[in-house]
Amino acid sequence: MKYLYYLLVVFAASSCLNSSAQDEKAVKEKNKTENSDFKYWVWITASPEKSDQEYTEEFKKYKQHGIDAVLINTEADAELLAELAPLAKNEGLEVHAWMFTVNRPGDKVAEKHPEWYAVSRDGKSTYDQPPYVDYYKWLCPTREASKDHILSLVEGLAKVEDVESVHLDYIRYSDIFLPIGLLPKYDLEQNEELPRYDFCYCEVCVAEFEKQHHKNPMDFENPAIDMEWKQFRLNKVKAIVDEAYKIAHDNGKYLTAAVFPYPEMADHMVRQRWDKWDVDMVLPMIYYNFYNEEVDWIGYATGQGVKDLEGTNTELHTGIYLPALNPKELKQAINYARDNGAKGAAFFDGGAFTPEKLEVIESVKHAK
Repeated sequence: MKYLYYLLVVFAASSCLNSSAQDEKAVKEKNKTENSDFKYWVWITASPEKSDQEYTEEFKKYKQHGIDAVLINTEADAELLAELAPLAKNEGLEVHAWMFTVNRPGDKVAEKHPEWYAVSRDGKSTYDQPPYVDYYKWLCPTREASKDHILSLVEGLAKVEDVESVHLDYIRYSDIFLPIGLLPKYDLEQNEELPRYDFCYCEVCVAEFEKQHHKNPMDFENPAIDMEWKQFRLNKVKAIVDEAYKIAHDNGKYLTAAVFPYPEMADHMVRQRWDKWDVDMVLPMIYYNFYNEEVDWIGYATGQGVKDLEGTNTELHTGIYLPALNPKELKQAINYARDNGAKGAAFFDGGAFTPEKLEVIESVKHAK
């Protein structure tokens, strides 16, 4: 009898623990998929010149026209985010802390450490010779000091109240290939991986890779075909994401990320394989005009990403570039995203919303 009683007690305790864990998981999943029919997001950049009243009016405008969430870039300034988050929340909006991650332009802490910056195959550091544009100030994701600095910024944002997620942008290497539609702007041809745009070959990356694989990437005749070297760099980005995921969740937040259109493309163009990450939601920037595609490509790229995420717990919300679209095309873009499995649509950016485009969001959201 004592043994039977013991078994009953253990079973009851185990059932309670399992029930509690399941309840907690159910609540978390419910919160994650709130507005799961389709969520509407907008990226905005904070301006210190704007008053609280101006922000309140902006947030009210978004909410009234069907926007559910704002991704706010405060340049990783947790104090500024803490001031703005309650204003957005009071208007019924979710708040997500949008940060530049590996690309850190204007980072005063990083600028004191020139050695933290990524180095191209032809020996140019992004510290003083950035590729493409002046604000491409990429840090090395391998160095412990630069990685720790990035993660400290993640933690600072994750501790802000009223924030739903830390949102990682530029969580990749610099573009080895630009979108084809942007090449004329830079008077470039990129038919192969060019040394000027191939990162990172700093001494730490080279030494760590050589220690692991017993070969030096600087000796490769064609680094593009060495799969270990490619995977080494994919893993360095993944390591930052996975640690950021733990930091975010330890602080009761989700981790979200802005990424390239679909995993194979992201892998090829910027060494970013986001279907392998620990991340709650991805917002692939399916800016079709950058790739000389048509509006329906939004559906193709969305569907490809959704398929690649099968078997994971990651949601996909399609990123849409507002300046390229008239109101009719915007409606088409949203429908292409939704019809191909996206859980929502995110718009870049708030400043590109016209009254007509806001009306499209409102009408599509409330259409039966």
